[in-house]
Amino acid sequence: MITALVTGGTGFVGSHVARALLARGYQVRILRRATSRLDLVADLACEHAVGDVTDYDSLLAAMQGVDWVFHVAAVADYWRNDPERIYAVNVDGTRNVLRAAEASGVKRVIFTSSAAAVGYRDDLGAVDESVRFNWDPRLTPYGHSKFLAEAEVYRAIQRGLDCVILNPTVIIGPGDLNQISSSVVLEMAYGHVPPTVPPGGVTVIDVRDVAAAHVAAAERGRTGERYLLGTVDLTHKAWLRLTAHAVGRRMGAFPLPAWAVMIVAAVTDVLRRLGVNIPIEGNQLRLSTRMMFYNCQKAWRELGEPQVPIHQSLRDTYAWYKAHGEL
Repeated sequence: MITALVTGGTGFVGSHVARALLARGYQVRILRRATSRLDLVADLACEHAVGDVTDYDSLLAAMQGVDWVFHVAAVADYWRNDPERIYAVNVDGTRNVLRAAEASGVKRVIFTSSAAAVGYRDDLGAVDESVRFNWDPRLTPYGHSKFLAEAEVYRAIQRGLDCVILNPTVIIGPGDLNQISSSVVLEMAYGHVPPTVPPGGVTVIDVRDVAAAHVAAAERGRTGERYLLGTVDLTHKAWLRLTAHAVGRRMGAFPLPAWAVMIVAAVTDVLRRLGVNIPIEGNQLRLSTRMMFYNCQKAWRELGEPQVPIHQSLRDTYAWYKAHGEL
């Protein structure tokens, strides 16, 4: 019987990965901090190992008897954290996980990276896994941290560790406790309908499809490969309209030109430096002017196609927030 360890197992993606592994009949152990909320795993028949990716000794203890490691833990809400913490957890923490996996005889590591670790194309075409990171690190320290973490994974592969890299696009779905990508559902449900939308767009995927891809990557992913995970490309306007429909709101926002978004981003930076609490930061706005679309055909072919339509994902997210007292 294969035993899998999921770092960040109490979080949004990690809890769904743990759930998907259990559904496939694997034994599951989750790594969590002593202070972690257990809402998302309270009903799961899995072991708990208390530790942290920044604590190497706790990783060694958690990996005893483990065959697969799913390294999901990361700082994803980059606008709420300073760059030092982002790099410490996402890069140094990944290095610790890989070292502990090597020392513990782990057979395979599935690393949860991000589409943000992939670069962009000047011709605005859809990006695939071959495009190297070429963003300004100051614009996306989160993406840069994931790029550096992937470099650690490739070094471990060269040393002989079997690893597969997954690069999810924007993830939505039920269970987003920390209100990262799914916060748009809450805001729309509260009636905070934006009067304008930026001109860009993103590729989106449901968290349950991301979890299924993790299991598939462990079972049949190719060593050393990275797989972009996404379901559909949506402009920000289309995404907001779908969200409004899912929560029963009307959305009549008009597109804001990129130059205007850049001005708002600059003002946002100033306000945040002055200590004003704003739930968004300037670089988020700057990135929102780009069409950040990804070609996910490789993952569809090798790991399986996504099964959850995005309109269903939005409805399920709304229902989950209502059921858990967030609305």
